[in-house]
Amino acid sequence: MGFFGFGKKDRVIDLTEGYKRQVARAEQAKQAQSSAANSSSPFSFFDSPAATSSSDDMDSSDPEERKKKLARRIMDMTEKLEDLSNQIYHLQQRVEVLERKADIRRN
Repeated sequence: MGFFGFGKKDRVIDLTEGYKRQVARAEQAKQAQSSAANSSSPFSFFDSPAATSSSDDMDSSDPEERKKKLARRIMDMTEKLEDLSNQIYHLQQRVEVLERKADIRRN
């Protein structure tokens, strides 16, 4: 690893190709959806549910069930954010420890 000047720096992994392909696919899908939306009738909401891009479980359920599902999703997202925040905090603590050790060895 090349952190803090340790290890070899000549090894570089380029992960941008996969990302570029994902972006290109997303743009193509967006263009396909916009062209389909432009060519469809003004009453496209009467079309079959398979043709629309909305999720089936959110449209077919009653409002109370939709609220419960949304609340569950929000709770899951907040738990994931808290976990990530804790991981970032622990990583910051580790970096501080490593920086202290590096300063001790310099003196």
